[in-house]
Amino acid sequence: MGRPTTKADLLTAATANYEKLNDFVTGLTEKELSTEFDFAGDEKKKEAHWKRDKNLRDIYIHLYEWHQLLLGWVQANRRGEEKPFIPMPYNWKTYGKLNEFFWKKHQNTSLEDAESMFRESHAEVMELAETFSNEELFSKGVYKWVGGSTLGSYFVSVTASHYDWAMKKLKAHRKNCAAG
Repeated sequence: MGRPTTKADLLTAATANYEKLNDFVTGLTEKELSTEFDFAGDEKKKEAHWKRDKNLRDIYIHLYEWHQLLLGWVQANRRGEEKPFIPMPYNWKTYGKLNEFFWKKHQNTSLEDAESMFRESHAEVMELAETFSNEELFSKGVYKWVGGSTLGSYFVSVTASHYDWAMKKLKAHRKNCAAG
């Protein structure tokens, strides 16, 4: 399926990718869980996140924090409080620094807590998505605070697309563990 453009497709893709991610994590071996991520040997993996995240906890925290960005942004703007998606002092050009901030903030969070936080925030995001109509999610111009995009595109990004990103990273880690 391509990138969702309807509420039904959003909910289906988010649920399917969430379940795929959970199934994959359930199948991780003790070695895969205890081995630190190391993608330094792969020249194709140049983006900052390949160096940033060192374990499953870091992935869960990243997903959780982006859920929190969406939840806070939508709730504030629904109340009439103008709030950007990316909090100050960050912006879309510097969101990599925001990701580093999230990573540092949670270095003492346990894997169990990170997983629980992720599961709860996923449920909250899905519940919030349910409160919008298809038009509210996928028509441009419905909410001034969304800008030139659609609200649904933000939901897709922090759920289905982000879960796909996490799967790719975990699969690359599994491959490294098998080769090492």
